Amino acid sequence: MRILIVDDEPAMHDSYRRSFAPVSGAVGVLDAMAAELFGDDDVAPVAEADMAFALTHAMQGLDGVAAIEASIASGERYAVAFIDVRMPPGIDGKETAKRIRALDPDINLVIVTGYSDFSPLEISRAAGPADKIFYIAKPFEVAEVTQTATALAHRWQVDRELSDARDALAKQVVQLEEQSHELAANESRAIHIANHDSLTEAPNRLAFRRALTDRARSNATFAVAMLDLDRFKLVNDTLGHLAGDELIRAICTILQDSVPVGGMVARLGGDEFGLLFDSPGAEAALMECERILRGCSGTFKVLGNSVQGGASIGVVVSSPLETRDPTDLMRRADLALNDAKRDGRGVARLFDEGMDENIRLRRAIEGGLSLAIEKGELSLAYQPIVAREGLEVVGFEALLRWNTEDHGPISPAVFIPIAEESNLIHELGDWVLDQSLAVLQGWPGQYISVNFSPRQFRRHNFVGRIMENVQRAGIDPQRVQIEITETAIFDDADRAAETLYKLRQMGFRIALDDFGTGYSSLYNIRKFALDCLKIDRSFIDGMGRERESAAIVQSIVHLGRSLGLGVIAEGVETEAQVQALRVAGCSHLQGYYFSRPVTLEIANDIAERRYLVDETAGIEDDGVPKSGNGTHG
Repeated sequence: MRILIVDDEPAMHDSYRRSFAPVSGAVGVLDAMAAELFGDDDVAPVAEADMAFALTHAMQGLDGVAAIEASIASGERYAVAFIDVRMPPGIDGKETAKRIRALDPDINLVIVTGYSDFSPLEISRAAGPADKIFYIAKPFEVAEVTQTATALAHRWQVDRELSDARDALAKQVVQLEEQSHELAANESRAIHIANHDSLTEAPNRLAFRRALTDRARSNATFAVAMLDLDRFKLVNDTLGHLAGDELIRAICTILQDSVPVGGMVARLGGDEFGLLFDSPGAEAALMECERILRGCSGTFKVLGNSVQGGASIGVVVSSPLETRDPTDLMRRADLALNDAKRDGRGVARLFDEGMDENIRLRRAIEGGLSLAIEKGELSLAYQPIVAREGLEVVGFEALLRWNTEDHGPISPAVFIPIAEESNLIHELGDWVLDQSLAVLQGWPGQYISVNFSPRQFRRHNFVGRIMENVQRAGIDPQRVQIEITETAIFDDADRAAETLYKLRQMGFRIALDDFGTGYSSLYNIRKFALDCLKIDRSFIDGMGRERESAAIVQSIVHLGRSLGLGVIAEGVETEAQVQALRVAGCSHLQGYYFSRPVTLEIANDIAERRYLVDETAGIEDDGVPKSGNGTHG
């Protein structure tokens, strides 16, 4: 440890020498000290107890300041400086201390005083802070100097170590912040892609439905309109899809400029747009729609070609006095749009109850659904989930199907929302779980993945009911994967976190479905007990066309792996997607490329063989087309 002594009195040299001499009194060291004190040497090492000191003596204040400058340049800084307060000629002790402090803010200063023209307060103001400046009166005792130097040297060393630790910690904090910002940026991009149309950058169907849900909870009277371009298919067929895309972008711009203040325009798919805006009543909403239609009519220049534009609109107005279900409002607006199309196009139609033949069908579905189990109309289809390495079938997702006597197969997209709005969803959910557990008894080791709706997840004693069914079936909970979406846990995050924790403690697998489309995806991963993420099929579908989708998929896979979570890609349909997902490190794959949902008989055969073969036959999926631009024209 390096000690600096600034004192112009030769008589004090022996006092300092005796203060720092080893207890054994080694003559060689004392001689070196004496030589150093009288200028024959520059630096000499001495020792006190378990601490070694290297002393430097300066006869004048300027010499002491120069020694400090040299120590900083070499990196071997002084821990303590003893400074005589009175040192004529040259600068005095106060000025010496002030200059040293300006050079080295960490050094401990000991002012050695006999008689001084300066008070301690003046010296402290000049060379503070106060916790790094100390005083010893002349004549001093040997032990006093020894103890002061040893204590301050220890303190200086500890301060340096703490400073180094703080610097290292600060670097780690900066690194973690950078990683957090990167993850947040990836999440922001994922949310943007999931909620915006890639062609027009307008909100998409998901964002439109979310905005409609929020508006339905308010006390406002508002209009929901569906707009579809007339004869759009003719543009695609004659001028090509690039021209069609350019026309859609042009119409979207017009709609955004024409919608009433505070309104929303979303591209729902193909050439169909959704409009949402406040309106005092039906007649006012219809007038707004007719004004918007006039803006969409006329001749457009598209890639150097003249195209005659036109559109049709269906609109429904909702007041706070009505039951405002977002799905039903969109359906009614769509019915009005269909009526406008049938009525010659280029017109706006207001919804009325006479259009709603589907209301009777909806009621018939609800009534039939309550008897479906009893009549044996329900069944399960099973879609394999394969592991990335070797493509071994490790599990199946159970998918509910309903084949009615009166109406034939009904899509889950139709009857599940109806069941969700009533207590029928609980009865259906119990049936699906019991059937899924029963088939596990015949499989050699695969797991079953069961979807649970938000209403099921919020059911009283949800955990207890599931555990009771599993125990009754004699199934290991580790062979059951519970699939939920962010919607199921978003409303009451604390309760959801507790529920998922209990399920994980009991051994169940937890999968977060449609990951990347919610508001708080990253937050959910950190807060909730999860086993794996299921990447939303919209990102998988866009991998071959959009660089952003591929980047998001890679980010989700990297995020999941870094947190020790599995990552399942659903909606895999092409060899290129398979290869890209395997390279990215996705742990599991699911989709039509491997197998459509299959019957129990075929699923049993696949489970026994553990691998898929080309001739594996699938069954029809849920009745919803895999693709399509949703055009009416």
